[in-house]
Amino acid sequence: MPKIVSRSAVSTSTDAAPTASASAALRVYYCLCGEFILVIDKALASLPRRKTDGAVILRCQDGPAGKARVFKINATNADPVMIARRDGHERQYRFLCPRCTLPIGYQSTPPPAKSGPYVYINWGALTQIQGQVPAEAFEDEEMDTS
Repeated sequence: MPKIVSRSAVSTSTDAAPTASASAALRVYYCLCGEFILVIDKALASLPRRKTDGAVILRCQDGPAGKARVFKINATNADPVMIARRDGHERQYRFLCPRCTLPIGYQSTPPPAKSGPYVYINWGALTQIQGQVPAEAFEDEEMDTS
């Protein structure tokens, strides 16, 4: 049996300038049950929110209003739901947690995810720390003192 010799070289440079990808931090978000749901290039708290329901807006396509967000969503699709709004109706194609089926977001176009201009993430549905419920999950709830 012939002898196998392996050689490898490792090269590093302390003089190289950092690239944009080296400084980019990806954020990971989990469902309240602990299931991995979202990876995104920016914190959800720093993104714009929708006036109708407070959902976080994730831009899926480049356009005159701005650049698309880079994100990956791990969710199952649910049947569409018709929501009554002040100025009419809105059809929502909801995203559910694959483990506990908690609604975590929606879009206004039929599946697949990111097929329309925006994906909306329900405020308080995701957390950055696995197994910890964020404070915003109970933002509009009244405390029962009885």
